[in-house]
Amino acid sequence: MATTTANQQPNSDKSGQTKRLLVIVAIAILAAGAAAGGMWFFMQGRTASAPAAPGAAAAMAAPSPVPVYFALEPMTVNLQADDGETHYLRIGLTLKLPNQATQDMLQEHTPEIRSRVLLALSNKHPADLSTLDGKRALATELEVLIGQPTEPRGVPLRVDDVLFTEFVVQ
Repeated sequence: MATTTANQQPNSDKSGQTKRLLVIVAIAILAAGAAAGGMWFFMQGRTASAPAAPGAAAAMAAPSPVPVYFALEPMTVNLQADDGETHYLRIGLTLKLPNQATQDMLQEHTPEIRSRVLLALSNKHPADLSTLDGKRALATELEVLIGQPTEPRGVPLRVDDVLFTEFVVQ
């Protein structure tokens, strides 16, 4: 009889550990399900019925104007060189404009715009264009340059951004 009692004790410990493990697994599954359900609930609530800030309804009602993109043909220009070697810049530009009327105005004056850009670029050194900051400064400079009036007493054009589509310094 002593052997029977000794054999039963390990089985009761094993079944207690199994029950404890099952309870822990069940709690983990319920917690993961609750987290997933809560995430789904809050994501649905934000997209469908989120309270709008004042003025946000007006912004949703009137869509923002779609920007117009105007691509200039790629240009190749000689750069200023201090080392006696010849350096070239091949650049492609796309202009982000606020509306079609601005694009039409630029289209009419494309030769003058290209001439301005070429003259500005030919005055640059390769070292000026090698860094990211140099490229950003060039984009800002070209934005101002292209936006200048093309006619005497003309209105400046608004250029929202100058985007590089090609940029090779050799």
